Amino acid sequence: MTKQNPFVREERDFLKGARSRWAELKYTLGVIVQFIKGFRVLHFLGPTITIFGSARFNEGNEYYELARKVAYQLAKQGFAIMTGGGPGIMEAGNRGAKEAGGVSVGCNIVLPHEQKGNPYLDRVVTIDYFFVRKELLRKYSFAFIILPGGFGTLDEFFETVTLIQTKKIEKMPIVVMGLEYYKHIKDHIDRMWHEKAISEEDLNLILFSDNPDEVIEHISRYATQHTGLKLKPAKPASWVLREKKIPSSPNITTINSIVKETTHHDLMLHYIIMAMPPL
Repeated sequence: MTKQNPFVREERDFLKGARSRWAELKYTLGVIVQFIKGFRVLHFLGPTITIFGSARFNEGNEYYELARKVAYQLAKQGFAIMTGGGPGIMEAGNRGAKEAGGVSVGCNIVLPHEQKGNPYLDRVVTIDYFFVRKELLRKYSFAFIILPGGFGTLDEFFETVTLIQTKKIEKMPIVVMGLEYYKHIKDHIDRMWHEKAISEEDLNLILFSDNPDEVIEHISRYATQHTGLKLKPAKPASWVLREKKIPSSPNITTINSIVKETTHHDLMLHYIIMAMPPL
């Protein structure tokens, strides 16, 4: 009998309902540690695009090759490419970034059946809880690209659109690729607009396109014109935080040097992380 990962059992038990105060506190502290674990790996990535899609489409599949191609072109523009770090579409995105000489990142998840990281990652963090992983993927992304996938992909897609619609997070490009695969999803979204369940503004939150050039132009324009980014020297890896230097490529354009303005929140986070023991 396969031994179940304790974190999988812990999350399941948490969602059963009220428990002892100590059990709830212990779980909450564990969540905090998971976030800090993610911060230490992802905090200084720079402009990052996250690609979502099924783990079940392998090399040679049209969706795999589409993900690989668009990731390659975005990495050439200077964006880091982040995925869930697993096989399939995730592997394709990371592979395209590596082939372009760009930065390839994985934010993996502990599952009852182990999901191994793909071989195209410059850095990877493995998170124990789905909701922490989703928040980290959103936090460090300047755009989302949704390729064909299953329930998990749709969960990440619709949750992010909802957060933008309700202004819980800043607007960012959301691109859906695989028009034939997602035809019924697009038709349903159009129907929601016709039935006035969503507004025209909501409808415009999503770009449906299979054209990599259109996708890259859409994302690059938004990243440079609407996010308040400024050209600055990229921050070096911190020896205090035991960070690894992220490789760069001479082919990467100047957008790789775009970083957010440092705020007091960044400095506070820096000091908190410095105080944490190795995870």
